[in-house]
Order: sequence, then C-alpha cells, then structure tokens
Amino acid sequence: MRVLIVEDDTEILRLLATALTSAGYAVDTAGDGEDGHHLGSTESYDSIILDLGLPKLDGLSILERWRKEGITTPVLILTARDSWTEKVKGLRAGADDYVAKPFQMEEVIARIEALIRRAKGIVNPVLTIGPLTLDTAQSTVFRDGRPIVMTPLEYRLTAYMMMRHGAVISKTEITEHIYDQSFDCDSNVIEVLINRLRKKIGAEVIETRRGQGYVLAL
Repeated sequence: MRVLIVEDDTEILRLLATALTSAGYAVDTAGDGEDGHHLGSTESYDSIILDLGLPKLDGLSILERWRKEGITTPVLILTARDSWTEKVKGLRAGADDYVAKPFQMEEVIARIEALIRRAKGIVNPVLTIGPLTLDTAQSTVFRDGRPIVMTPLEYRLTAYMMMRHGAVISKTEITEHIYDQSFDCDSNVIEVLINRLRKKIGAEVIETRRGQGYVLAL
C-alpha cells in the first residue's frame, strides 16, 4: 500500500514516514502545498495524510482541488488546528478523517489502516481468503494458520492483491501501489516479485492473465 504525507514540519514528516515504512507502507512525502497537490493529482495512492497549515498552498485548498479533480483517495487531515470549526471545514472540503496535533503515532497508523480498508469495502482488520489470512493491524500474513515471513514488498503486494481479490491487477497498477516514487522498476522486477511470492503462498494462488496482469485465484 502506498501513502502520501504532505507536511511542512520536517521532524513530524520524518517520524511519520519512518513509522509508516516500518508498518509496511510505501511512502512519498511533500514539504509544501504545491508539491503535495501535484503528487496527489498525478500519482496513485491508497491514502493521504495532509497538514492544513502548509506553505505555498494551504491544505483545505489542496483538498478542495483534489475533490474537484475527481481524486477520491482517502485523506486524513493532520493539523494543530483542533477547534471543531476547523474539523467541520476539513470534513466538508472532502476529508475522510481528522487527527489533531500532538498525536500518538499508533493512532495515526490505525486510522490510515481503517481508511484504506473502508475504501476497498473491507470492515474487519483481519481478512481471510481461502487458506490466506491477512492481519492489517499487525502487518502479517498466514497460510493455513502458519505465519509467512515476508519482505516489506512481498507483504505490500500480498495485502494489495487480497484487498483486490478477484480483480485482474496489471503490472502498472502493482508498480503504482507498492513502490514509492523514487523506486525505478521495470516489468521484470514485478515478475521476479510475483515468483518469489508464489513460492511463499503457493504457486496456484496467483494466476497470470496474459496481456492483462495477475489475479488472486482463491
């Protein structure tokens, strides 16, 4: 899963990026409103953390522009403005959730998890499909009740495919949702990753649809 953080406080930005990366997310960052708006408009994200008090372009303006542009990515507003009027403005501008600073990192991560699940129509943090079980709260995957040791990339791909169960997922879509902006990959990298994953969760679990992509065949 891929997350964008738009925050001008460099220390908060660093802490959020580190925590989300450790929790298994691919993370892109922006330190001002213009860069944040551009990334959110041109890249594919599963969720966005957006500060309101940004230089160059404020958070509410960014959010309003995204929604007018048809960007439906779930947005969590993170700001020092904690009055109820500010919360109402943010929610009416199109935010999906709201956390005031100072905050607990675990709460922010839990809210991001919940936003992504809801956006994909999943209510329970534990998702079971066939022999596979995905625990989004613990960032773990099990097959027949046994934990599977995975790299962050393998976990992100498994989580994304399980949340998109039944859909054919192209190589482009995989690239957009499990790698951050700085990663330079080609189709061969995706094939290698898919093959590694098949060895861990079962070769029969992921079907190749020639010319289209891959599907979780459970």
